[in-house]
Amino acid sequence: MKKLVSTVFGGLMGVALLSGPTVAADFTFKYGNSQPEKDGRSQSMVFFEKELEKRSGGRIDVENYFSAVLGNEREMMDQVATGLIQGTRGGFFTDVNPKFSILQLPFLVANWDEAICLVRSDWMKGVQAEGSKGKYHVPATGISQGFRAHTNNVRPLKVPADLKGLKMRVPQQEVYIETSKALGASPQAMPFSEAYQAFKTGVIDGQDNPPANIAAYKVEEVQKYMSITNYSTGPDPLMINKAWYDKLPADLQKTFDEVAVAALAHSDKTYRDGEADMIKTLGKQMEVNYVTGKELAMFVDLAKPVHAIFVGKGDFTQADIDGAVAAARSCK
Repeated sequence: MKKLVSTVFGGLMGVALLSGPTVAADFTFKYGNSQPEKDGRSQSMVFFEKELEKRSGGRIDVENYFSAVLGNEREMMDQVATGLIQGTRGGFFTDVNPKFSILQLPFLVANWDEAICLVRSDWMKGVQAEGSKGKYHVPATGISQGFRAHTNNVRPLKVPADLKGLKMRVPQQEVYIETSKALGASPQAMPFSEAYQAFKTGVIDGQDNPPANIAAYKVEEVQKYMSITNYSTGPDPLMINKAWYDKLPADLQKTFDEVAVAALAHSDKTYRDGEADMIKTLGKQMEVNYVTGKELAMFVDLAKPVHAIFVGKGDFTQADIDGAVAAARSCK
């Protein structure tokens, strides 16, 4: 953000010297997320800030706040809803549209190609547009930091029975709570920012998260084992206060949305390109095992009822899930 600076001199002449642009920004976009500045999500918003300020000709000024300095993800989502801040990314996207949680269903997609195809699809654009009917505008959605891996301090997870009885921290989202139960664990819902000390003291046995998030929160310092099933990923929508967005003139709305799409693509590329190296780095401090073949099929079978749970709740239909799966495979 550049500020207008004036210096008055010359007595009665009152001549001002100006440093920086002569016109202040017309709009301020205040944004926050919980990840550290070096994390891929945050770095994509650094890209967003530079690109939007440049392409808007300085008419939109972006203020980024990382490392949860504005509050935890729940608090920042509430701040977007009330207009205290204008945007966030994080785990409370069901406030915008419950259909976003379809992307979190266990074993919905098989790999990065399918996940990226899904978030770029017309199906996803429809989910975003439904959220715009309320308090939010969603110009773009990405992949939430990659595929989730389990860590714990008790034993490697090679078959679902290895999860039995383990106290596993999960996000404060019902789909992960139900999936953890289905796989035999004892889910403990809490903000991830509180989990490190719980691992250190043994109050919680383990957790699951994308490798990038595991590294960002230094989980490898307090966990012994990491097990890779790629059981779930999730959506990463850029969630905007709609009242603020609606005040932008049409040309700035277009620019804002285009830059948002580019920023989310930047985020996805960062996480995808770095995932394998991140696992290798984490493997220097944790024992890593990959679950494949018959063992992985056991996890898949146990997780299937989770889909039906959410269809039964009425958050979305089986047709919605089928539409997401078809969209994910439409790029082949």
